[in-house]
Amino acid sequence: QQNLIKSINKIYPGVKIIVFSFQYPFVKFEYTWHGNTVYAFGGQNRNGITRRVLWLKIMQQLNKLHQYYTVKGVLSFWCDECAYVASRFCRKFNYRHLCWLLGQDVRAGNRYVSKIHEPGKTFVALSDYANGMFKSNYNIQPIATVPPGINTCDFEENNTTRDIDLLAAGSLIPLKQFDIFIQIAAALKIKRPGITIVLSGDGPELQKLKSIAFEKGLAANIHFKGSLPHTALLQLMQRSKIFLHPSSFEGFGMVCAEALYAGAQVISFCKPMNRVIKNWHIAENTVDMQQKAMELLLNLPASEKILIQSADDSANTIMKLFCN
Repeated sequence: QQNLIKSINKIYPGVKIIVFSFQYPFVKFEYTWHGNTVYAFGGQNRNGITRRVLWLKIMQQLNKLHQYYTVKGVLSFWCDECAYVASRFCRKFNYRHLCWLLGQDVRAGNRYVSKIHEPGKTFVALSDYANGMFKSNYNIQPIATVPPGINTCDFEENNTTRDIDLLAAGSLIPLKQFDIFIQIAAALKIKRPGITIVLSGDGPELQKLKSIAFEKGLAANIHFKGSLPHTALLQLMQRSKIFLHPSSFEGFGMVCAEALYAGAQVISFCKPMNRVIKNWHIAENTVDMQQKAMELLLNLPASEKILIQSADDSANTIMKLFCN
């Protein structure tokens, strides 16, 4: 989302972007980010009447902006409370609202879908997979598929040796299934005792994952890096041979796109696009993922940057949708 905003700033300098952040950070204040005004409302994920009061305050601020600006439209990230408030505001003043479906919001049971749906106008899918799942679950066809774009300028030019055999990164939560990552790493160690493994991220599963790694005899092989700055994670990707992404569900998997551009081989369970993406290998199950990882380690192809979509491409597509 940050890449998208930066690209719109660059390509469309005459467009003013104002960001509304509902829950984070946990402090309410107004600030400027890369020249863009941000209203942070500090919702702190509180529920009940407190959350509804928050929505009312946000709507009041939106109404004020309507008085001062010519609004081109509103783009909401995820089909949730932000999209709900945005849809109410846009209907009131007949503005264009686009809701970017970015992940689990395409699954069945999303109560916000019916509240914001406008036939043929609203939903934009992150991937072909998300597009198809949303159509299957709600019988609503998103008007477009816009994959996340990466900012190639974020990657430093370097000739670093690929000294990390296996890398994974993300929130350490059950959905991401990093226990599978550790199990596969342990199996690979049998044939490659000196294997180097890195897991970057933080979350409630950290201690559990450390315990599994210790039980599997990986104490000398695995490095838990914690939550890293984005640039530091990209540097790890540029040092990695394989980026393993065992998540049980992904709308697209931005980290996979970044790992591809960093020159790593990517293996995941989820296939985001209908077309084949070079160096992105789709595993049917855990055994298949392990086999693919071993084959790549034994016969690693030459490193190659694979760009699926740039942030500029995503920005252009989104902006053109506002003009349709």
